[in-house]
Amino acid sequence: MLEIGVFWNVGQKMGTRKEDISLFLARLVCESFAIAWLPLADGLPRQTMPHLHAIFPLPSNSKPFQHSNILSSSSSSFSSSGPTRRRLPRTFSPSKHPNLKRLTSRIVQLTRRRQLHQILEEIENAKREYGKLNTIVMNAVMEACVHCGDVDLALNIFHQMTEPHSCGVDTVTYATLLRGLGRARRIDDAFQLLESVEKGTAAGKPKLSTQLIYGLLDALIEAGDLRRANGLLARFGFLLREGGSSSILTYNLLMKGCINTGCPQAAINLHEEIQLLGLEPDRLTYNTLIFACVKAENLEAAMRFFKEMKDKAQRLCCSDLYPDVITYTTLLMGFGHAKDLHSVQKIVLEMKSCHDLFIDRTAFTAMVDAMLNCGSIKGALCIFGEILKQAGANVDLRPKPHLYLSMMRAFADWGDYNMVKNLHERLWPDSAGTISLAAQQEADHLLMESALNNGQIDAAVENLTKIINRWKCISWTSRGGMVALRIEVLLGFNKSMLSPYLLPQVLPGNPIERIMLPLETVRPLPGSLELKKVVMRLYREPVVPIIDDWGICIGLLHREDCCEMNAPLSAMMRSPPPCVTTTTSIGHVVDLVLKKKYKMVIVVKHSNLNGTTHGSRAVGVFTAEQLHNLVAPVPEGLKQKHTVRRSLTMF
Repeated sequence: MLEIGVFWNVGQKMGTRKEDISLFLARLVCESFAIAWLPLADGLPRQTMPHLHAIFPLPSNSKPFQHSNILSSSSSSFSSSGPTRRRLPRTFSPSKHPNLKRLTSRIVQLTRRRQLHQILEEIENAKREYGKLNTIVMNAVMEACVHCGDVDLALNIFHQMTEPHSCGVDTVTYATLLRGLGRARRIDDAFQLLESVEKGTAAGKPKLSTQLIYGLLDALIEAGDLRRANGLLARFGFLLREGGSSSILTYNLLMKGCINTGCPQAAINLHEEIQLLGLEPDRLTYNTLIFACVKAENLEAAMRFFKEMKDKAQRLCCSDLYPDVITYTTLLMGFGHAKDLHSVQKIVLEMKSCHDLFIDRTAFTAMVDAMLNCGSIKGALCIFGEILKQAGANVDLRPKPHLYLSMMRAFADWGDYNMVKNLHERLWPDSAGTISLAAQQEADHLLMESALNNGQIDAAVENLTKIINRWKCISWTSRGGMVALRIEVLLGFNKSMLSPYLLPQVLPGNPIERIMLPLETVRPLPGSLELKKVVMRLYREPVVPIIDDWGICIGLLHREDCCEMNAPLSAMMRSPPPCVTTTTSIGHVVDLVLKKKYKMVIVVKHSNLNGTTHGSRAVGVFTAEQLHNLVAPVPEGLKQKHTVRRSLTMF
């Protein structure tokens, strides 16, 4: 208090205003008692600092505190420059948790683009900035790993989350990991994880819930593995039963699995079981049933379910049962494949008559595809023009490259070179999304085809030359390859522009079973076997098929993937293996081997396939080495004499 009195007397002798002296002393008292000082701006009410008013009452006619220093005056001061203010060392109060919503949204966006490396980089930057991240963010990272197919990285992140002083795990974490293990065909690991949750020994002590079961069940059904899906229901189905019977969601998933395995009629038959159990079908149930009918080419049954769906929604006044855009799109696909133009036009008219139905880009595309399948080019053009018109006000309706290619295919068949050329030019500036290399290549091929069908041989040769210089290769079983071969026939061997590889020993249209190797000759290995017991086998052979205990081929083990001697072969194999049926043409299999760089393709019986390759017993294989033995060089008399800048490889 002695210092306060001294400053008061000195300030009065120097002619400083009392209000300024009070301000300075108030600041001094605040700093002495470690009270936070907040400079007041002009116009701030005096009631905001009542503690200062209590210490030093201000005159009634005084103004609020000015942001100034009393010791720096134009008339007099203690020094030529104002003294440095005394400040206490800055101390941080316990900070609030950082807002990580923006980071989570960023991870979701990058996940859709499959930019996993960018996600990991931004996560490391966020850890350096914020320290420990919360469970929501790390769950989003795990979802990104599962979406991108890197289940090993998802397991590493899971183990990091379970470490002490980490963010921890929850039910969403386990559901995401189970779904990833199911997609990666690591069913044993998934069941072990579920059993640890059931026993209560899992990290985080999550409860065994329907969310975990449905996550793994959906992954198994997506992969078409109904055998293991039924095993999961038999083991943990008690959690999914409501009132003693399975829920409608379980049946929806089972119907989806039947469709994925190529048995749509089995999905339709489940409707009777749903009725017997007294379950109420929802919109997803009807949409799945209609899709099964379309797959089974039973459009009458599809329309019965469609009518039942609308009648039930009107009777119960339930808006959640009315057909949605998915329902109409599925029907358009069915009637388009059946080439029923009248039904397609009727559905399109009904869609436009529904005021509560928003027709999105996918629905517009389905309309155009259905019109094109029915041969109605004018109808497709009308809808395509409507899309472009509405896209001016709504960018989300801008057509995807797929729609441009569909239109180009139709006009290429007609030989309308000018229309295909216009669509080819507008593909880049007017389409939405990424234009893949395959789409770009097909667009160039369609431009060449339209010129040839229009009789413009010179334009077709010019486009073929551009394709040679740009793409370097072309599949001889593709649509563009057939056009290139037609041009070759017109030009003759003396003016050949291609350098094809010949397969004189086989016919491309013959089934692959004529030249495949029986499975017994390649001696498949059981997946439970350790690598150290068969290491010399992998030294001699670049790839070996792997089978399970039931004799089903579950993957291929490549020499370059063998990295751990004590590990089982199933842990290092690539699964599922590429499979074809015995009736698949040799040309298609050759195209598959060359395009995908497969070293071996598994051949299964057509009767065992049922729309999927998983769970089918293999009967033979076709290897890249066999293909190399079948290839013969072009005879000297047929070699090209007319050359261009680069040769085009036909495979």
